[in-house]
Amino acid sequence: LGQILFYAQAFKIFTTQSAEDVSVIGFSLGLISVLSWLIYGLLLKNKVLIISNAFATVGAILVISGILLYT
Repeated sequence: LGQILFYAQAFKIFTTQSAEDVSVIGFSLGLISVLSWLIYGLLLKNKVLIISNAFATVGAILVISGILLYT
């Protein structure tokens, strides 16, 4: 459920075309976190970890892309 946070923020950034007051450092740390969990899931071959964290990774990349594009 927490992975939806990334998509909500990305939606706001791209619809308003503004990333004002959005922390690239904070979302970069979030990306590192979900990537770590994704790698862990791949090592364990755990489908739930892989799917949920792959979904979160895409969302985090969208947010960071939006921040870099609109700041």
